[in-house]
Amino acid sequence: MSSTLAPFGLRPAYHPSGLDRAQALAGGITSGYANNILKGQPVAYSASNGVIIPLTTNPASGAAVAWSGAFSGVEWTDTTGRRRVSNYWPANTAYTTGSCVAYFYNDQNIVYEIQADGSMAQTTIGNEYNFTNVTNGSTTTGLSQATLGSATAAGNGVQGQMRVVNLAQGVDNAWGDAYTVVQVVNAQSQFFGSVTAIA
Repeated sequence: MSSTLAPFGLRPAYHPSGLDRAQALAGGITSGYANNILKGQPVAYSASNGVIIPLTTNPASGAAVAWSGAFSGVEWTDTTGRRRVSNYWPANTAYTTGSCVAYFYNDQNIVYEIQADGSMAQTTIGNEYNFTNVTNGSTTTGLSQATLGSATAAGNGVQGQMRVVNLAQGVDNAWGDAYTVVQVVNAQSQFFGSVTAIA
C-alpha cells in the first residue's frame, strides 16, 4: 500500500488510555454550510460560533494552522423530516433546527495514521509536519484524501501541525516506501500551547 499513493485522511489508531471515542457535538455544523467535510479530514472549532469547520487550505511552509481533530460523521433531520446519517457533510445541506449532531475525534493524545505524500525515513520520528491536500477526497465514499506533507518538516523551533511518532503497522508498509503511512499526534492543538486562531 505505501508504494502507492492511496490516502485516507486521518484514521485514529489508538489512544494511550484505550479510549479513542469521537465527540458528539450538538449543532456542530451550521445549516447550509457551503463546504464538504469528509471523514478523516482535519477539522477545527470556528472562533466565531463554536461549530466545527474543515481545514480548507494547506498552510504555507513553516506556518502551521491549529486544528482540533479528525471528522468522523454527522446526522441530521432534513427539511422534509427524514433523518439522515452520513460519514461526511455534503456541502450546502440544510437541516431542521436543533437536529444536527457532528462527530469528530478531538483528544490531542489520539494517535492517528496518515499517508505521507512522499517517502518517510525512521529518522523523521519526532519531527513535525503540515497537512497537504486537505480538501481532496471523494463524495462517493465520503473519505478524505488529506496527506502528510513529507517536505514540510518544521525546523528551527517552527511549529508543525502533526508530529510523527511511529510507523503505521502493516506488512505492506515500511520506512522508506514511496508513500509511507505513519502514526502522528496533533502538534498544533487549538487547546494547548501557542496556536494560530481559526476564523
